[in-house]
Parts: sequence; C-alpha cells; structure tokens
Amino acid sequence: MKIAFIILIATCVCGTIFSLTSCSDKLDIQQMYDFSLSTMPVQKRIVKGETAEIRCQLHKSGNYADAQFYIGYFQPDGKGELRNDEGLVFSPNDIYKLNKDTFRLYYTSHCTDQQQIDIYIWDNFGQRYDLSISFQDDSDKEE
Repeated sequence: MKIAFIILIATCVCGTIFSLTSCSDKLDIQQMYDFSLSTMPVQKRIVKGETAEIRCQLHKSGNYADAQFYIGYFQPDGKGELRNDEGLVFSPNDIYKLNKDTFRLYYTSHCTDQQQIDIYIWDNFGQRYDLSISFQDDSDKEE
C-alpha cells in the first residue's frame, strides 16, 4: 500500500513537471523573407531624349500577406527621368509603394553624358535590394 502511494505521488509529480514544461501554444510565423529583383537585358547605349525600357521581376523566397515593398532611385551620373508603367514620374531619393511583382520602368535620357541610375527596393522589415544600371551616350552614332 505504501509503495502504491509513493508511485501515485511520483506519477503526479512527473505529470505536473511535464505539464509545466510543455510546448508553447504560440505559433512561430515567419514574416520576413529574402527577396531579389531581376531585369530583362537593358540597352547599354542611349541618346538624349530616348527612352529605355527596364522590365523588372521581384522574386520572393516566401510569401507573407502583410509584406509591403517600396521602390526608389538615385542618379549619381548624368541627367534623366525614371517613371513606372503607370506613368508616375519618380523623384530621386523619394520612396514609392510597389504594388506588383512584375513591372516596367522607363528611363528617359536628358543629357549626352554617361548616365547611371541606382534602383532600390525595400520591404517593410528593413531589407533592401540594390540594382545599378548604366547607359553610355550614343549621340555620335545618330544619323
């Protein structure tokens, strides 16, 4: 009888310990996924007034419904204008919400110098992807 009582107490103590150290009921939901941006080949030479199309695809390693993406650009060399496929002209160093994964950008040259644009994509978790595109002046070949 005494042994049965000790076994019963030991079982209750073990059960209590296991129930207190059981798994957490909180779900581990991944919200932040790596991403990158790819483009179709972009022309390397451009003349003043010409517009180059940049076809872009955002690639995400996972999908989180509340993830938001933003785009911005800076032009360290040359002078030109960048706009999206909806006609919105981007201002350098401003950030715009990116509403789709496949989109087109249009760069119009406004000078005869070498030109470079640096495109930045951010997510709402602070991750950033950078892409630089350079154009050489092609006005000497203009007929």
